[in-house]
Amino acid sequence: MRKAPSRSLAIVILKRHPANRQTTMNNDLQYKIVKPDRPLSDFVDSFWFLRNQSDTAKETIGLPDGLIDILLFKSTKEPFRIAQLGGLTQHEQAKVPANSQMFCISFKLPAVEYIFKENIAGIVNSGRFLPDGFWRFTENDLLDFERFIEKATRKIHSLLPEKTDERKRKLFELIYATKGAITVKELSEKVFWSSRQINRYFNQQFGISLKAYCNILRFRASLDHIANGRLFPEENFFDQNHFIKEVKKFSGVVPKELSQNKNDRFILLSAIKHT
Repeated sequence: MRKAPSRSLAIVILKRHPANRQTTMNNDLQYKIVKPDRPLSDFVDSFWFLRNQSDTAKETIGLPDGLIDILLFKSTKEPFRIAQLGGLTQHEQAKVPANSQMFCISFKLPAVEYIFKENIAGIVNSGRFLPDGFWRFTENDLLDFERFIEKATRKIHSLLPEKTDERKRKLFELIYATKGAITVKELSEKVFWSSRQINRYFNQQFGISLKAYCNILRFRASLDHIANGRLFPEENFFDQNHFIKEVKKFSGVVPKELSQNKNDRFILLSAIKHT
Protein backbone atom coordinates (compact mmCIF):
# COMPACT_ATOMS: atom_id res chain seq x y z
CA MET A 1 0.00 0.00 0.00
CA ARG A 2 1.41 3.36 -1.00
CA LYS A 3 2.04 5.96 1.67
CA ALA A 4 -0.15 9.05 1.47
CA PRO A 5 1.67 12.01 -0.07
CA SER A 6 3.20 14.70 2.09
CA ARG A 7 2.16 18.31 1.53
CA SER A 8 5.83 18.94 0.84
CA LEU A 9 5.50 16.88 -2.35
CA ALA A 10 4.37 20.10 -4.01
CA ILE A 11 7.19 21.97 -2.26
CA VAL A 12 4.71 24.77 -1.54
CA ILE A 13 6.79 27.02 -3.76
CA LEU A 14 7.23 28.83 -7.03
CA LYS A 15 3.63 29.53 -7.81
CA ARG A 16 2.33 32.63 -6.12
CA HIS A 17 3.15 35.50 -8.46
CA PRO A 18 0.71 37.79 -10.29
CA ALA A 19 2.05 37.52 -13.83
CA ASN A 20 2.18 34.64 -16.24
CA ARG A 21 5.84 33.89 -16.73
CA GLN A 22 8.46 31.22 -17.09
CA THR A 23 11.69 31.33 -15.10
CA THR A 24 14.79 29.21 -14.82
CA MET A 25 16.28 29.85 -11.38
CA ASN A 26 19.42 27.93 -12.25
CA ASN A 27 20.42 25.26 -14.75
CA ASP A 28 18.35 22.66 -12.94
CA LEU A 29 15.02 24.10 -11.76
CA GLN A 30 12.46 25.54 -14.12
CA TYR A 31 8.93 26.70 -13.48
CA LYS A 32 6.05 28.53 -15.07
CA ILE A 33 2.91 30.09 -13.59
CA VAL A 34 -0.36 30.95 -15.34
CA LYS A 35 -3.20 32.83 -13.68
CA PRO A 36 -6.79 31.99 -14.70
CA ASP A 37 -9.44 34.43 -15.85
CA ARG A 38 -12.83 34.81 -14.24
CA PRO A 39 -14.96 32.94 -13.34
CA LEU A 40 -12.24 30.36 -12.64
CA SER A 41 -10.26 32.88 -10.59
CA ASP A 42 -12.94 32.75 -7.89
CA PHE A 43 -11.85 29.18 -7.23
CA VAL A 44 -8.43 28.72 -8.85
CA ASP A 45 -5.32 30.66 -7.84
CA SER A 46 -2.98 29.41 -10.56
CA PHE A 47 -1.73 26.67 -12.84
CA TRP A 48 1.98 25.94 -12.56
CA PHE A 49 4.70 23.49 -13.43
CA LEU A 50 8.04 22.67 -11.85
CA ARG A 51 10.86 20.64 -13.38
CA ASN A 52 14.07 19.46 -11.76
CA GLN A 53 16.22 18.65 -14.75
CA SER A 54 19.21 17.44 -12.72
CA ASP A 55 20.17 14.00 -11.42
CA THR A 56 20.13 15.30 -7.85
CA ALA A 57 17.20 15.98 -5.55
CA LYS A 58 17.00 19.60 -4.39
CA GLU A 59 16.62 20.21 -0.65
CA THR A 60 14.25 23.00 0.29
CA ILE A 61 11.85 24.22 2.96
CA GLY A 62 8.15 24.53 2.16
CA LEU A 63 6.30 27.57 3.48
CA PRO A 64 2.57 28.04 4.19
CA ASP A 65 0.52 29.49 1.34
CA GLY A 66 -3.13 28.82 2.16
CA LEU A 67 -3.89 26.94 -1.08
CA ILE A 68 -5.06 23.43 -2.02
CA ASP A 69 -3.33 21.56 -4.84
CA ILE A 70 -4.22 18.93 -7.41
CA LEU A 71 -0.83 17.64 -8.52
CA LEU A 72 0.30 15.49 -11.45
CA PHE A 73 3.79 14.14 -10.80
CA LYS A 74 6.41 11.76 -12.11
CA SER A 75 10.17 11.23 -12.00
CA THR A 76 12.62 8.70 -13.40
CA LYS A 77 12.34 6.74 -10.15
CA GLU A 78 8.67 7.24 -9.33
CA PRO A 79 5.64 6.42 -11.51
CA PHE A 80 2.98 8.87 -12.60
CA ARG A 81 0.69 9.87 -9.74
CA ILE A 82 -2.15 12.28 -9.06
CA ALA A 83 -2.53 13.69 -5.56
CA GLN A 84 -4.62 16.19 -3.66
CA LEU A 85 -2.61 18.17 -1.15
CA GLY A 86 -4.18 19.92 1.83
CA GLY A 87 -3.18 23.35 3.05
CA LEU A 88 0.15 23.75 4.79
CA THR A 89 0.05 25.56 8.14
CA GLN A 90 3.74 25.28 9.09
CA HIS A 91 7.17 25.21 7.50
CA GLU A 92 8.33 21.81 6.35
CA GLN A 93 11.50 20.17 5.04
CA ALA A 94 10.99 19.10 1.45
CA LYS A 95 12.72 17.84 -1.67
CA VAL A 96 12.32 18.40 -5.37
CA PRO A 97 13.08 14.87 -6.63
CA ALA A 98 15.77 14.34 -9.26
CA ASN A 99 14.60 14.29 -12.89
CA SER A 100 11.06 15.10 -11.88
CA GLN A 101 8.17 17.06 -13.31
CA MET A 102 5.03 18.42 -11.65
CA PHE A 103 1.96 20.04 -13.20
CA CYS A 104 -0.40 21.56 -10.65
CA ILE A 105 -3.67 23.38 -10.15
CA SER A 106 -3.66 25.50 -6.99
CA PHE A 107 -7.12 26.17 -5.63
CA LYS A 108 -8.51 28.76 -3.28
CA LEU A 109 -10.54 27.55 -0.32
CA PRO A 110 -14.01 28.03 -1.91
CA ALA A 111 -13.14 25.20 -4.31
CA VAL A 112 -13.25 22.74 -1.42
CA GLU A 113 -17.01 23.08 -1.04
CA TYR A 114 -18.03 24.02 -4.56
CA ILE A 115 -15.59 22.12 -6.82
CA PHE A 116 -14.40 19.12 -4.76
CA LYS A 117 -17.63 18.93 -2.75
CA GLU A 118 -15.87 17.36 0.23
CA ASN A 119 -13.95 18.77 3.16
CA ILE A 120 -10.17 18.69 3.50
CA ALA A 121 -10.02 18.83 7.30
CA GLY A 122 -8.38 15.40 7.39
CA ILE A 123 -5.49 16.25 5.08
CA VAL A 124 -4.16 19.51 6.50
CA ASN A 125 -0.34 19.40 6.17
CA SER A 126 -0.64 16.16 4.23
CA GLY A 127 -2.52 14.79 1.24
CA ARG A 128 -4.04 11.81 -0.48
CA PHE A 129 -3.53 9.99 -3.74
CA LEU A 130 -6.41 10.28 -6.17
CA PRO A 131 -7.63 7.36 -8.30
CA ASP A 132 -6.15 6.68 -11.72
CA GLY A 133 -8.02 8.67 -14.33
CA PHE A 134 -9.10 11.43 -11.93
CA TRP A 135 -10.61 14.17 -14.11
CA ARG A 136 -9.36 11.98 -17.02
CA PHE A 137 -5.77 13.05 -16.40
CA THR A 138 -3.08 10.68 -17.66
CA GLU A 139 0.70 10.65 -17.84
CA ASN A 140 0.43 12.11 -21.36
CA ASP A 141 -0.92 15.32 -19.85
CA LEU A 142 2.59 16.02 -18.55
CA LEU A 143 3.83 16.37 -22.14
CA ASP A 144 2.32 19.81 -22.82
CA PHE A 145 1.65 22.40 -20.12
CA GLU A 146 -0.63 24.58 -22.26
CA ARG A 147 -2.81 21.62 -23.18
CA PHE A 148 -2.90 20.60 -19.52
CA ILE A 149 -4.24 24.05 -18.65
CA GLU A 150 -6.86 23.84 -21.41
CA LYS A 151 -8.00 20.41 -20.27
CA ALA A 152 -8.10 21.39 -16.59
CA THR A 153 -9.95 24.62 -17.42
CA ARG A 154 -12.66 22.76 -19.34
CA LYS A 155 -13.12 20.32 -16.47
CA ILE A 156 -13.30 22.99 -13.79
CA HIS A 157 -15.75 25.03 -15.89
CA SER A 158 -18.01 21.98 -16.00
CA LEU A 159 -17.94 21.84 -12.20
CA LEU A 160 -18.59 25.52 -11.48
CA PRO A 161 -21.69 26.02 -9.30
CA GLU A 162 -24.69 27.87 -10.64
CA LYS A 163 -24.74 29.91 -7.47
CA THR A 164 -22.87 30.19 -4.17
CA ASP A 165 -23.80 31.28 -0.68
CA GLU A 166 -23.59 35.08 -0.78
CA ARG A 167 -22.16 35.30 2.75
CA LYS A 168 -19.36 32.91 1.86
CA ARG A 169 -18.65 34.66 -1.42
CA LYS A 170 -18.30 38.01 0.32
CA LEU A 171 -16.32 36.46 3.18
CA PHE A 172 -13.64 35.07 0.87
CA GLU A 173 -13.64 38.20 -1.26
CA LEU A 174 -12.72 40.23 1.84
CA ILE A 175 -10.16 37.70 3.09
CA TYR A 176 -8.28 37.64 -0.22
CA ALA A 177 -8.61 41.37 -0.90
CA THR A 178 -7.01 42.20 2.45
CA LYS A 179 -4.46 39.36 2.24
CA GLY A 180 -5.63 38.20 5.64
CA ALA A 181 -5.08 41.57 7.30
CA ILE A 182 -8.57 41.71 8.77
CA THR A 183 -10.01 40.49 12.06
CA VAL A 184 -12.62 37.80 12.50
CA LYS A 185 -14.84 40.41 14.18
CA GLU A 186 -14.62 42.72 11.18
CA LEU A 187 -15.40 39.89 8.79
CA SER A 188 -18.33 38.77 10.89
CA GLU A 189 -19.81 42.27 10.91
CA LYS A 190 -19.33 42.83 7.19
CA VAL A 191 -20.90 39.54 6.05
CA PHE A 192 -23.59 39.35 8.76
CA TRP A 193 -22.44 35.92 9.91
CA SER A 194 -21.49 35.16 13.51
CA SER A 195 -17.85 34.52 14.36
CA ARG A 196 -18.81 31.19 15.94
CA GLN A 197 -20.58 30.01 12.78
CA ILE A 198 -17.71 31.14 10.55
CA ASN A 199 -15.16 29.30 12.66
CA ARG A 200 -17.32 26.18 12.72
CA TYR A 201 -17.48 26.32 8.92
CA PHE A 202 -13.71 26.77 8.62
CA ASN A 203 -12.84 24.00 11.05
CA GLN A 204 -15.27 21.51 9.52
CA GLN A 205 -14.41 22.26 5.89
CA PHE A 206 -10.72 23.14 6.07
CA GLY A 207 -9.41 21.89 9.41
CA ILE A 208 -8.24 25.34 10.47
CA SER A 209 -9.75 28.38 12.17
CA LEU A 210 -10.46 31.57 10.24
CA LYS A 211 -7.95 33.53 12.33
CA ALA A 212 -5.22 30.96 11.66
CA TYR A 213 -5.96 31.07 7.94
CA CYS A 214 -5.81 34.87 7.85
CA ASN A 215 -2.46 34.74 9.66
CA ILE A 216 -1.12 32.41 6.95
CA LEU A 217 -2.24 34.77 4.18
CA ARG A 218 -0.71 37.74 5.98
CA PHE A 219 2.58 35.84 6.37
CA ARG A 220 2.53 34.90 2.68
CA ALA A 221 2.02 38.52 1.70
CA SER A 222 4.98 39.58 3.84
CA LEU A 223 7.33 37.31 1.89
CA ASP A 224 7.27 39.71 -1.07
CA HIS A 225 8.69 42.43 1.18
CA ILE A 226 11.19 40.17 2.92
CA ALA A 227 12.51 38.87 -0.40
CA ASN A 228 13.41 42.46 -1.26
CA GLY A 229 15.15 43.12 2.06
CA ARG A 230 12.37 45.09 3.73
CA LEU A 231 12.49 43.56 7.19
CA PHE A 232 9.69 45.49 8.87
CA PRO A 233 5.93 44.94 9.03
CA GLU A 234 3.89 46.11 6.04
CA GLU A 235 0.84 43.84 6.37
CA ASN A 236 -0.86 45.16 9.52
CA PHE A 237 1.24 43.35 12.10
CA PHE A 238 0.97 44.98 15.53
CA ASP A 239 4.64 45.96 15.71
CA GLN A 240 8.14 44.78 14.84
CA ASN A 241 8.19 42.14 17.59
CA HIS A 242 4.89 40.70 16.42
CA PHE A 243 6.16 40.65 12.84
CA ILE A 244 9.35 38.78 13.82
CA LYS A 245 7.40 36.31 15.96
CA GLU A 246 4.92 35.51 13.19
CA VAL A 247 7.61 35.11 10.52
CA LYS A 248 9.57 32.76 12.75
CA LYS A 249 6.42 30.80 13.57
CA PHE A 250 5.67 30.10 9.89
CA SER A 251 9.20 29.85 8.47
CA GLY A 252 11.30 28.64 11.41
CA VAL A 253 13.68 31.61 11.15
CA VAL A 254 13.64 35.36 11.80
CA PRO A 255 13.06 37.78 8.88
CA LYS A 256 16.78 38.60 8.50
CA GLU A 257 17.77 34.96 8.10
CA LEU A 258 14.81 34.33 5.80
CA SER A 259 15.88 37.25 3.61
CA GLN A 260 19.48 35.97 3.43
CA ASN A 261 18.13 32.63 2.21
CA LYS A 262 21.45 30.80 2.28
CA ASN A 263 21.86 28.12 -0.40
CA ASP A 264 18.42 29.06 -1.76
CA ARG A 265 16.84 26.71 0.77
CA PHE A 266 13.63 28.77 0.75
CA ILE A 267 12.93 28.37 -2.95
CA LEU A 268 9.90 30.64 -2.79
CA LEU A 269 12.16 33.53 -1.76
CA SER A 270 14.53 32.74 -4.61
CA ALA A 271 11.61 32.64 -7.03
CA ILE A 272 10.34 36.04 -5.90
CA LYS A 273 13.78 37.58 -6.43
CA HIS A 274 13.91 36.17 -9.95
CA THR A 275 10.57 37.66 -10.96
